[in-house]
Amino acid sequence: MENTDNILQLESAIVKVLRNIFDPEIPVNIYDLGLIYDIDIDEEKKATVTMTLTAPNCPVADQLLVEVKEKVGAIEGLTGAGIKLVFDPPWNQSMMSEEALLELGML
Repeated sequence: MENTDNILQLESAIVKVLRNIFDPEIPVNIYDLGLIYDIDIDEEKKATVTMTLTAPNCPVADQLLVEVKEKVGAIEGLTGAGIKLVFDPPWNQSMMSEEALLELGML
């Protein structure tokens, strides 16, 4: 049970960090934008964030991936972080949270 609670706390900390990383082209954080598909924490407490981009040719892709890896990797309790970049399923506006839709005036 303690391990499950610890994992949940780490996942919560990761989401909090991700909500403070913004796509430079859209004034919404990458979590609420729907770019984060999965967060996995293994037995060694290494986090893997499965994410996508709004477009495969995103001009800030490298910068964004480095920022996610560095900031997630710096969370106390984790031993490291990795990024798994995927484009399937492709991102679309239906993946955005209500907060993101409101922020962009789309709701």
